[in-house]
Amino acid sequence: MVDPLKRLRGVESLIDQGQYFVIHAPRQTGKTTFGLALMEKLNAEGRYTVLVSSIQPAAQGRDPVQAMKIAAQCIAQDSRLYLPVAEQSPVVDASQQFPENGLFHYLQQWSLTNTKPIVLLLDEVDALLDDNFLAMLYQLRAGFTARAKGGFPQSIGLIGLRDVRDYKIRIRPESQSIGTGSPFNVKAESFFMERLSPAEITDLLGQHTAVTGQVFEPDAIAAIEHLSQGQAWLVNALAYHIVQRILDNDSSQPVTKELVWEAKEVLIQRRDTHLDSLIDKLKEDRVRGIVNAIINGSELSDDRLNDALAYCQDLGIVSRKPPIRFANPIYQEIIPRVMSYHWQLSIPQDDADPFWYIKDGQLDMDALLKAFQKFYRRHSEAWLSKYDFREVGRQLLLMAFLQRIVNGGGSITREMAIGNGRADLVVQYAEKTHVLELKLKYHSVSQEEGMEQLSRYLTRLDQGHGYLLLFELDDAVPWDTRIQWQERQCEGKSITLVGL
Repeated sequence: MVDPLKRLRGVESLIDQGQYFVIHAPRQTGKTTFGLALMEKLNAEGRYTVLVSSIQPAAQGRDPVQAMKIAAQCIAQDSRLYLPVAEQSPVVDASQQFPENGLFHYLQQWSLTNTKPIVLLLDEVDALLDDNFLAMLYQLRAGFTARAKGGFPQSIGLIGLRDVRDYKIRIRPESQSIGTGSPFNVKAESFFMERLSPAEITDLLGQHTAVTGQVFEPDAIAAIEHLSQGQAWLVNALAYHIVQRILDNDSSQPVTKELVWEAKEVLIQRRDTHLDSLIDKLKEDRVRGIVNAIINGSELSDDRLNDALAYCQDLGIVSRKPPIRFANPIYQEIIPRVMSYHWQLSIPQDDADPFWYIKDGQLDMDALLKAFQKFYRRHSEAWLSKYDFREVGRQLLLMAFLQRIVNGGGSITREMAIGNGRADLVVQYAEKTHVLELKLKYHSVSQEEGMEQLSRYLTRLDQGHGYLLLFELDDAVPWDTRIQWQERQCEGKSITLVGL
């Protein structure tokens, strides 16, 4: 385990100052682990009564009063799990009526009868929505001034996916947003738990080596860093699968780069709970808009998309710094795969039989793309008309076709980012590299722009040839005009133009 207390600096200082604060980060990045470690440390020092309590069950509350009663019950239960009897919070009688400001009065009663200042860390605050979340914020805010006299917890921390200021809370579904977290304007600071650094990943894997003697080769560590980009769950999941599943706990065998890439593919195909919860977010409109922009390479020009971007960043789906792309190579591969999976299964075997495209162990990309042109002409209008992600359906349809052929014998690396103006694919098969650029024909210069972009990309990859797949957006253009196959030259690079 990476030392959780070193991952956030300044929290203890705010507690000493009696401040309120927020800790937010994507799921399974160590927020709760940090809270529990901090609770253990401060309780051992003896100056405070510190409690971490998950109030996720309060999401079941049908109204604010019931939700706050459940939250109080969670605090009471957790205090009996972690605290000595003398410092435990009051029992909440399930049969007793809870007052309108019940959480405020409950925390006030606990604070007035406790001999030490209370530090309360409320976990899973994201579970509360709208009216219930608002009620909690108002009651915590009401106790802020009373804390100096010992009438409320000295310090309160909210732990969740998002910063409180990023929540647009509606009192009723049809009402306007009240703004971004003004009921908690007493918050002194927000802490974002960053991804694991390369040094922390090396330290984590080194602890395993110290205990078992099993070595992670430098290239394997670098591969884990690259594929996970420091996402804590992915780091552990990759290492666990290699050690426990592939090598069957045989610590005499070193962990190699090849084993890391094998584990990556298994994680993508297996789709554990972490990855499934990520995929489930694709159903939300605000996530869908950002995903479309990344795959299309389009720019963000709408303020609503900027709000959606902040939401996706807090969820850990996309990067926090430009260029805005999916947060790591595993997400970048699994999200397009999942979005096009039903198509991958639906492509007729006659079209997707590797026999037609793989000769003597080599992938014939020309034959594959010419077959896709025919397939696209026959099926695209009907298939795209029923697809929720129509804006990126053309690119995803090609990815599904490629995945069906390449699966098992090669790999597809995707490079997509907001503002790129295209999606780039690198297909590796039998040690040969095929470079494809996917671009939508928004205007008359799209082809020229795509040629230049692909030429620069080929230079970066030290490749001499690539394919520019240009998708026509105007349905009025006849198919005989859309379907093209031309060999072109641009900046010293050989480019095959594939019109669709």
